[in-house]
Amino acid sequence: MALFLARRLLTLVGTLIAASLIVFLVLEVLPGDPAQIMLGTDAQPDTLAALRTQLGLDRPAPERYLSWAGGLLRGDLGNSYTYSVPVAGLVAERLAVTLPLAAMAMTLTVVLALGFGIYAAAHHRRAGDVAVMALTQLGIAVPNFWVAILLILFFGVRLGWLPAGGFPGWRAGAGPALDALLLPAVSLALVQAAILARITRSSIVEVAREDFVRTARAKGLTRAQTLRRHVLRNALLPVVTLMGLQFAYLLGGTIVVENVFRLPGLGRLIFQSITQRDLVVVKDVVVLLAGLVVLVNFAVDLLYRLIDPRLVEG
Repeated sequence: MALFLARRLLTLVGTLIAASLIVFLVLEVLPGDPAQIMLGTDAQPDTLAALRTQLGLDRPAPERYLSWAGGLLRGDLGNSYTYSVPVAGLVAERLAVTLPLAAMAMTLTVVLALGFGIYAAAHHRRAGDVAVMALTQLGIAVPNFWVAILLILFFGVRLGWLPAGGFPGWRAGAGPALDALLLPAVSLALVQAAILARITRSSIVEVAREDFVRTARAKGLTRAQTLRRHVLRNALLPVVTLMGLQFAYLLGGTIVVENVFRLPGLGRLIFQSITQRDLVVVKDVVVLLAGLVVLVNFAVDLLYRLIDPRLVEG
């Protein structure tokens, strides 16, 4: 177990270093002047020179990278050019919206996907299976921003049950805050749940054809007992893999939905920073999202160990 954790931690650290290097190279080293990009083509030479000095662009690239990476490790992300405030404060404020939104969406995804996937597998090649597969195909085909607009029109405008947009903040209470996140979470979850349900159904159907399942049935176990005791555990690996990828997608893929619902989350921050050419914020947020994705993948590796230790012993 110790060797497994050591290998995974080394992979995690190496991936984070590689991600930070790629982001730094793309935004600061490749051809193009970051200061010119931020100020525009009409900027005066003295203004450009002042911004280059402020951003440290007059120093060698290796020195700038080490200074920036050291700041990331200390939690010092620098100051936003647009907002003139520390980036760390901006990110912390926006994460308080994006992380609960992603967690709600992932919870809904898992509940819906496992429920429909197991039901479809248990009714393989029957009407229930066909109906679930048709619904999931529709869910995959519909983009989440269109689902978001429909949810706003129906539940927010016509029925008035839930807020159509905006976020009251956690200080207003957990109830109003969660109400504001519910429709965005549903719009994110429906598409992901459709994908995960199909994978769940296929994995269960494939495992159910194995010899050990037939042996369990021959020993007198019912279909439900066999499914619960033998099939589900062995069918979980591809499902867990996809769940990790989906949660990573939800962390980084909330840009469109957060803008549709006017949520002050991390996705909207990076969208605004790109449009306002605030490369300081863009660089820090992209690396943060990469780090979160790597941590999610690390957690998935640990789940593999819990589900089937044989897969990580070698």
